Amino acid sequence: MTPRKKLQGLVAATITPMTPDGQINLSVIGQYVDYLVSEQNVKNVFVNGTTGEGLSLSIHERKQLAEEWVCQGKDKLDHVIIHVGALSLPESQELARHAATIGATGIAVIAPFFFKPTNKDELIAFLQKVASEAPVVPFYYYHIPHLTGVKIRVEELLDGIKEWIPTFQGVKFSDTDLLDLAQCINKNEREQFAFLYGVDEQLLSALAIGANGAVGSTYNYLGRKTNLMLQAFAKPDLVLARKYQFLIGEFLNFVIKLGFGVAQTKAVMTSVSGIPMGPPRLPLVDASEEFIVKAKAKLDSIVWPDGD
Repeated sequence: MTPRKKLQGLVAATITPMTPDGQINLSVIGQYVDYLVSEQNVKNVFVNGTTGEGLSLSIHERKQLAEEWVCQGKDKLDHVIIHVGALSLPESQELARHAATIGATGIAVIAPFFFKPTNKDELIAFLQKVASEAPVVPFYYYHIPHLTGVKIRVEELLDGIKEWIPTFQGVKFSDTDLLDLAQCINKNEREQFAFLYGVDEQLLSALAIGANGAVGSTYNYLGRKTNLMLQAFAKPDLVLARKYQFLIGEFLNFVIKLGFGVAQTKAVMTSVSGIPMGPPRLPLVDASEEFIVKAKAKLDSIVWPDGD
């Protein structure tokens, strides 16, 4: 699969469907692809990331999922980005080689977070060793410091990064530090890196300072609404764009107060799409019935500007 266009707009952070006994369920990936494209107007995916429980999966499972998404997405999806980060450098390199072999349009890597890099040079050394195993595949850094504990600013990381990682194309920026993001965008306009924001409830703020798009879990089931927000922002109709962002935020604020994570995202996606996403993998546990009922009622109660 070769990229047809620059990576921008919405990228769904894919959920990993599982059977009731906790095995990955590859059989619904084709249906999942069709749902994203036809129902949510989302044609880019980020596989095996946080939402996909990537670090709770075996290397073999991660490879199987990557293969299935690339296969089912052929001629339907514009970009299939495979997250290949791992705590073990050899495992991350193995996943990078595999992603290149199967034709992924990009790879992404999270910072290792048990033995952590303590400065820019250590982090770049790790990323470079992974990227070099897929020397023709676009490479993205996955910045999510609240989970990794690695708080090296992206602005600092990007200084001269192309010299170390020639395939570097951008950042999945999953942090609320909009100053850091703004400095990245301001200083790297000539490089034309992709800055994809990863905090769904604050996307409009990131767009205002120049983000190219977004990677997030809500685009699995609110992709069409978020795309309407992007269209309103581009016109520009900021009043309409704010309406969409506020309503998306209203839903997220409601479910966050109930306790919202990967398990709950799986439950919401199952409810909205009708595709069985199954349970999460331990130590995560199923969403409660109370959560499912309340979240569905809240989502159904929202009156969107387009009347849907």
